[in-house]
Amino acid sequence: ENQSEPMAMGVGERYSKIQTRTLTMAPQMMNHDKSGSPVGGKRNFFTHLSMDEGSVRDKARLLGQINDESEDNDPSQSAFLLHFIKSSGPPQIIALCLILALALGSTIGVVPAVVEDRYARLHHGYTGAPCLELAKEDRPHECMLGNEDAQNAAAMTSFISNVCTFATSSMMGSISDERGRRGIMLVGIGLSILGPLNLVLMQLFENMSPFFYYASHATSGLVSWMAVALSALSDVMPPMWRAPSFGLVLAGFSMGFALSPILAVFLSHLGVSIFSLGILVGGFMFACVSLPETLSPISSEKARLKRLAERPMMETQTEVIMYYLQRPMKELMILNRNKLFRLLSALAFFSGCISTADHTLFLYYVVDNFGFGDKDIAVLFLIIGIMGMLVQTVVLKPLNSLIGERRVIIVAFLVGALHNYLYGVAKYKSTIFISATIASLTGMSFPTISAIKANNVDELEQGRIQGALYSLSSLASALGPMMLRYVYSQTKDGGGFGKGTMFIFGAGLYLVATLCAWLLPEEQANSNLKRDLKKRSSLVDFDQGNIDYGATEDGPG
Repeated sequence: ENQSEPMAMGVGERYSKIQTRTLTMAPQMMNHDKSGSPVGGKRNFFTHLSMDEGSVRDKARLLGQINDESEDNDPSQSAFLLHFIKSSGPPQIIALCLILALALGSTIGVVPAVVEDRYARLHHGYTGAPCLELAKEDRPHECMLGNEDAQNAAAMTSFISNVCTFATSSMMGSISDERGRRGIMLVGIGLSILGPLNLVLMQLFENMSPFFYYASHATSGLVSWMAVALSALSDVMPPMWRAPSFGLVLAGFSMGFALSPILAVFLSHLGVSIFSLGILVGGFMFACVSLPETLSPISSEKARLKRLAERPMMETQTEVIMYYLQRPMKELMILNRNKLFRLLSALAFFSGCISTADHTLFLYYVVDNFGFGDKDIAVLFLIIGIMGMLVQTVVLKPLNSLIGERRVIIVAFLVGALHNYLYGVAKYKSTIFISATIASLTGMSFPTISAIKANNVDELEQGRIQGALYSLSSLASALGPMMLRYVYSQTKDGGGFGKGTMFIFGAGLYLVATLCAWLLPEEQANSNLKRDLKKRSSLVDFDQGNIDYGATEDGPG
């Protein structure tokens, strides 16, 4: 602050001055390290404070930073990829996604085998050969009971992990708006090491309970690095390229998951687990060395002053404690801001319920009912991974440009309903493989919803909105497997469509989500439409000195 400014200046006044100064300084923003120095001499980028995409490019053009022939003004796939690769932050995030998917995906087929057998021995007195080494028709009743115990433990772990994410994600996102993205991402990646570590220990010690593996896996939900990673991408990518940028994140995961189960064909379960632990440790070290800070010091300071301006006066220690206890829920109130955010919340909830249930219970379902072994699982995930990469890198960008984000989500959810229905009525392995192939199109919904969120908030709230909707998705992810397990328990002995009824129930929820997607306001959802008089800054919509967390932008009625 200038020394000539009054020392008694209020936080709100200081915030207004910072805002005014930042608008004049915005063209100088780059990726920064903790000292505020530009990282690697990378190109300048703009964050989008109360400006649409066109005004940002116009201002940059006047400053001589881009011209009409540059890749920044070219909407083609090659221009997008060039911009993505030249930015500091996105390539490192994609590399981390690939590393983490390869590490965690390699144990996807190992965990059901190890845990089912361990529960059969510890809980049901089984003493024979490993359960999954036996043909499906030759498995004893104790192995079947162990499989049910493993499914229940997986569903409960998913519930606890997602409740933790629900409680913390919105606040972590808000903190990242003030403190930066890098540190929180490192903590999240570090917590993900605990699960593979306990999986290795469980195979080294025969009497070790799977409880420790599931407990460490649930703990990783305390800090979800994915929501913060999406905020980091929003820091450096313009609105029209955010959906395909988020799609590349999923492409990185898809590539890792495509390759990882193949390891189980050539290595023992213990060997695969050690590989997973080693590559996760290596990924954490890579992140510590190469992951840059994408949030500029000016944006960080503005977000901090904004929060101070919104914070109520607190005179007692009790009021301070209550404020911090209530802060996570108050951060979530951004989801009630307008009709768009409420519909996006519904989309996140319904799709989160089913997608997580599919990921959590699907493998146990195909192992138990179709006799999938390591080779089947490797082929299945190779198909899912390759299709996921094709959808996110080849299909999403042109489809998004052609029909807009709203219709992309509708298509994704209709495909989700179809592939869940096919899972439910499947009688043969071939139907499972066909369903898994088309299921990759459902993955277009996640990056597209995330892009709509990012495009409709101010730069100071990127972490907050991503964290809030990730929290809601986590709540849905906690409830989804429990709901489908309940449906399974009521139908596994012949009710409805039998054991597959839970997936048909999931198809119904996808249809409900499709209706919500159809109701999205097109002028707000689609980044390729002109948005006359559209401003993204919540600072214009609310009184800075007296903000009600529960206030909405909707008019009367």
